[in-house]
Amino acid sequence: MTKLEPAVPTAVAGGRRAWLGLGVLLLPVLLVSMDISVLFLAMPTLTADLDPTASQQLWILDIYGFLLAGLLITMGNLGDRVGRRNILLAGAAIFGIASVLAAFAPTAPILIAARVLMGIGGATLLPSSLSLISTLFPDARERATAIGVWTAFFAGGSAVGPIIGGVLLHHFWWGSVFLINIPVLAILLIFGPILLPEHRSVALGPIDLPSVALSMGGILPLIYGIKHIAAEGVDAVSVVIAMIGVGLLVLFVRRQRHLAEPLLDLSLFARPLFRVAIGASMAGMMSLAAMSYLTSIYLQSVTGRDPLAAALLGIPMAIAVFVCSMSGARLGLRLGVRATFTLALLLSAIGNLMLLGVGVDGGLGWYIAGSVIAGVGYGFSFTLVSDVAVSAVPAERAGSAVGISETSFELGNALGLALLGSVAALVFRSGGDFGETLGDTLHQSAGNDGLIHAARESFVSGMHLATTCGALLLIAMAVAAWRSARSPEPGHSGVGH
Repeated sequence: MTKLEPAVPTAVAGGRRAWLGLGVLLLPVLLVSMDISVLFLAMPTLTADLDPTASQQLWILDIYGFLLAGLLITMGNLGDRVGRRNILLAGAAIFGIASVLAAFAPTAPILIAARVLMGIGGATLLPSSLSLISTLFPDARERATAIGVWTAFFAGGSAVGPIIGGVLLHHFWWGSVFLINIPVLAILLIFGPILLPEHRSVALGPIDLPSVALSMGGILPLIYGIKHIAAEGVDAVSVVIAMIGVGLLVLFVRRQRHLAEPLLDLSLFARPLFRVAIGASMAGMMSLAAMSYLTSIYLQSVTGRDPLAAALLGIPMAIAVFVCSMSGARLGLRLGVRATFTLALLLSAIGNLMLLGVGVDGGLGWYIAGSVIAGVGYGFSFTLVSDVAVSAVPAERAGSAVGISETSFELGNALGLALLGSVAALVFRSGGDFGETLGDTLHQSAGNDGLIHAARESFVSGMHLATTCGALLLIAMAVAAWRSARSPEPGHSGVGH
């Protein structure tokens, strides 16, 4: 029987102190998700100050997400062994130091190095914070509610990132988007040891280091190749890099089959609900990433809004995601997990299809209504993904299960930008003699109104096809959820049957 080592009395679990502990856990979650998007608005002023090369600009934006995706599974397993609170606080300290280094970085290479450290710290914060919820809330209903709150803040962070960034950049220099992390992390480091219980397994053996190397060696080049294809188009180098990643991941999976304590517990995928949860997170993030990216360009380059105004139009969707993440667990208890996943995926699909009403000369109402309906679906489904991941395994393995679910979110994000983004780019470029992107075309148009209108029409057509593909993917996953999901095993789910 696996032995657990709680470092605090069991009375800490549940009650007011548990909810205060949840409040502390929400702080790093908000920061990690916010830092994925907060740099988008800061890049112009940052570029003018540090003068990075085009390659360095991509690394400044992407290296943080690369490290998150590559290390989530490893850090989830490490937290199960060395203690989730320990690794949470260590990660917060790393994240804080890296934030200061990034804020005052004198050169682009130093900023890239700081973003690497932020990715490492962020990878410890997500799985440890979510898996600690299972310790704080042993009651299934309270745990489901807490996970809904956690998901709402995670989803909301990426939505409010550009808004907060725009406000800070209006008043301060680009480094302020990093310094805002410091007071938040200080609260975590002060109150975390008081309010958060420690939780580790004393029965799990050491982490298999070859598995760590294969995991990172597979995920990092795969995501790099996908992102490179999305940004630059298909070429031999990016395809080879991506295939190297796939090959290493195949070796990683084969190794996991023969380990007594694998880094990736493949037996989890024998559970229908876990498979559906991971599939829903992948499909959801693919469609959401493409939708967010393309509509952001639409609002700026087609309708002519500035970045902050475009970000503000995303508030209704952010509210929908936040509110529905909070209530997703209750809907799961009422309708059952299978029905709720199916409903959520279909709502997300309907929201994406409503973007077909958006055009060059109008349709903003269709965008707002479609994004809100999609946000309702994303909020419901993402909450269930997190809850199923935490509930699918015994408490001592929660960190590793959460690492899998969070990695699926990151992979879905990368695939959405690459695959669906490439669909939109292909339609755009085939519509006329345009530049590589709509922005390039508008910049080089020399006031040619006919060319500008044709380019915008072509971009909107590409956006329509990409979001329709995303909707079809969501519908296919909804069908799979309805057909293959079964009620969770007794004692393993907090969202009901």
